[in-house]
Amino acid sequence: MIDRSEKPDRGSDEEREGAFRCGSIAIIGRPNVGKSTLLNALVGARVSITSRKPQTTRHRIRGILSTPQAQFVFVDTPGYQMEHRNALNQFMNRGVGQAIGEVDCALLLVEAGRFLEADRRLLKLVPASVPLLLVVNKIDRTPRERLLPFLQETVRQAPFAEIVPVSAERRRGLKELLRTVRKYLPEQAPMFGEDEITDRDERFLAAELIREKLFRLMGDEIPYGSSVVIEKFEADPRLRRIHAAIVVDKEGHKPIVIGAGGEKLKRMATEARMDMQRLFGGKVHLEVWVKVRGGWTDDTRSLKNLGYE
Repeated sequence: MIDRSEKPDRGSDEEREGAFRCGSIAIIGRPNVGKSTLLNALVGARVSITSRKPQTTRHRIRGILSTPQAQFVFVDTPGYQMEHRNALNQFMNRGVGQAIGEVDCALLLVEAGRFLEADRRLLKLVPASVPLLLVVNKIDRTPRERLLPFLQETVRQAPFAEIVPVSAERRRGLKELLRTVRKYLPEQAPMFGEDEITDRDERFLAAELIREKLFRLMGDEIPYGSSVVIEKFEADPRLRRIHAAIVVDKEGHKPIVIGAGGEKLKRMATEARMDMQRLFGGKVHLEVWVKVRGGWTDDTRSLKNLGYE
């Protein structure tokens, strides 16, 4: 059972009126604008990993928030890669395009004070039939005297259905965002159970939590050439036994990930295990080792074997 320690707001009296609405909402944006942080804040649990490095999110992940009058199915997407450097980048970009084509509305997330050419290119991916909302994140880091002119200028970039300023990190503006999004969802029954918060299973979430530590604790090169495979996952009422392999692209990366005396690998495993116990609500026994699989980021068969489909 995944624990949701911070329950989000379940809706105001005004939101409780009217027919029940349910739909999918894509969260799109260039790398590192806070898409996963926003998803986690909306859902109230860490269903998507975060770090300051681009490419942290590689898979589409659904985060589900159920209120008395609506079910929001948010789809976190990888940051769109403007340069198709390898098969992994192409896989992530396809995921973004597919997500946008399957939703009821889309949120283009940008940083307050920064609307770049990469943001403009993303506008072209959204079909005219999909309502596009502009969500301006990190408003707490932008002086007020700069924020309003930025909003006025940015809203001219495209026919946005709405514009909502937020701070995902500080949980500001999220109630207004939910009220706004709800208007664009169809009137229909919920797609998921009331207590479900993601469509991903614990095996996937365990691998992602280990990969998060790679992104947070390693240098700039190694995380992008690494992945995580869960080779064994056994669960009983008292304990989850998990065996995981960190897959790296180069032989020279293996000793770096392990660290002197195994200290680096031990730290990553310990931090990941603690996060798993908080998320899963129970004890975890975790074993992690490192394997080398050269060229996996540019080999479609290896990508499929590692779960990139």
